[in-house]
Amino acid sequence: MRTRFKLLATFAAALCLSGPALAYHPLVGDDTGTQGAGGNQIEIGYDYDHSTLDGAGRSFSITYSRGITDALDVFASAVWLASPVGGWGNASLGAKWRFYDHETSGLSLAIEPKVQLPVSAEDEARGLGNGKTGYSLAFLATQNTSFGQVIVNLAAGRDRFADKLIVDRKTHYRLSVAPVWQVSKPIRLALDMGLKTNPDSSRKYRMGYLELGMIYTPDQTLDLSLGILRAVLDGPVSNTTVTSEATWRF
Repeated sequence: MRTRFKLLATFAAALCLSGPALAYHPLVGDDTGTQGAGGNQIEIGYDYDHSTLDGAGRSFSITYSRGITDALDVFASAVWLASPVGGWGNASLGAKWRFYDHETSGLSLAIEPKVQLPVSAEDEARGLGNGKTGYSLAFLATQNTSFGQVIVNLAAGRDRFADKLIVDRKTHYRLSVAPVWQVSKPIRLALDMGLKTNPDSSRKYRMGYLELGMIYTPDQTLDLSLGILRAVLDGPVSNTTVTSEATWRF
């Protein structure tokens, strides 16, 4: 049972990298953009993760976001882990508030608090998620440029477990920088680079990741995105995630 939890906990860590909660998919982080007052957005995603240490896993995610004002969104997300063990993972609730937007310089700033809802103690033991409420706060910056955008994130969070024997690191941080190139009207290419806390306390504290992503926008209401993410600075362990998503705005 502990081995199974270890496998799923590692997969859940990969999901935290590419997680569904209102991210600028396929990036790990998020930009400062909002839906606008009365705007709606639905994101449906699929992730495949493979680790040389723990094997493979698959998941599906859905996120709904609503624009409360032009600068404030609220969102809810859920994830279904399809393999190696099936079931609902941690759902989350959050908000994004853009508190600074300078049109001349192209710089905008936002904060994004999020609460992660717990799964049952039994589901935690199966490896589907954390059995106690968690939380995080991210600082977001977007700089418009001549080629597109540069997106910077600084995030901190706290994981909590029902099982007191779990020794994974509970406090985690992430710093990421992602240039996004508008290569044509419908196509954007992105490179996401980040450092984050390694949740596995048996390995070194800090790890990183690199991701290549593409976003195809056939019209203003639809995005189709694909990313390939590779964990780095994690010793002999190799972890690769392929993430895809369809985003519909209405």
